[in-house]
Amino acid sequence: MAKNLFNRYVWLVNTIYEAGKITFEEISNRWERSALGDGAPLPLRTFHNHRKEIEALFDINIECNKRGGYYYYIENAEEMERGDVRTWLLNTFAVNNLINESYAIKSRILFEEIPSGQRFLSPIIGAMRDGVELEISYKNYWQPEAHTFEIAPYCVKVFKQRWYVVGKSERYDSPRVYALDRIQNLRITDAKFVFPPDFDPKEYFHYSLGIIVGEEEPVIIRLKAFGHQADYIRARPFHPSQQEIEKQEDYSVFEYFMRPTFDFYQEMLSQGAGVEILSPEPVRQKMLGQIRWMESLYQRPESELSKKRKCTSSEK
Repeated sequence: MAKNLFNRYVWLVNTIYEAGKITFEEISNRWERSALGDGAPLPLRTFHNHRKEIEALFDINIECNKRGGYYYYIENAEEMERGDVRTWLLNTFAVNNLINESYAIKSRILFEEIPSGQRFLSPIIGAMRDGVELEISYKNYWQPEAHTFEIAPYCVKVFKQRWYVVGKSERYDSPRVYALDRIQNLRITDAKFVFPPDFDPKEYFHYSLGIIVGEEEPVIIRLKAFGHQADYIRARPFHPSQQEIEKQEDYSVFEYFMRPTFDFYQEMLSQGAGVEILSPEPVRQKMLGQIRWMESLYQRPESELSKKRKCTSSEK
């Protein structure tokens, strides 16, 4: 139900945004023809309830012009594409609508699967809005069992098709990041919390690539990208601090100011031989160590690997 409500909000925002101005009758007719409407008109009370929720959740104001034709419009439409959440809303609808309205060719539209943790997104955002704590049962990959505890949800972030919530628990002195697809159960509590005025979600991740904040100090990192890999990085920067400080025919050098976290090294490994870390030397050496470890895995004879697999199987 929560996921369906989210789709309804996205549909309503996009319908009004694309129309510019639209009457309720026109909205209801389009709703009736859409996959969400299932042939039924949109009730007026439901429409107004959705308007309130959209404003509370996403700061998108759907207003009514009662003088020039009694139509609805988005008051802050010019700001929408500049907001991260608003842009995500429109992009989400574009994909969902394409799939829903193109059912006949659905098998020919391939997209990346998103873990089931997204079902918790709506209640988490609702708890953030209402300032109430969440009780979650959470299981890390390295824990044998799930642990249940309460968190005050500060913000949510998406990274590589996965959603994360930053929350403060009494178990730790500082906020922690929790992956939604590792939450097994979630319950909204009655316990209130006050969002700390000195916590800035963007600042929290400002020096990180991904969702790991880490304790490393941010440093100036320089990367050398070869051939068309430079075009890829230029089009899709790794980090907001990215600057292209040198451009040659066969390579470019990019500079960043960020923390060299686990997410950073994973991203560098995914670039293969297309990218080289030039500096600082400690970061370069740590990357070299990971590359040498990977090389050692592939230098072992296959017979040795088969023997290890057989031993492992017999031990079980």
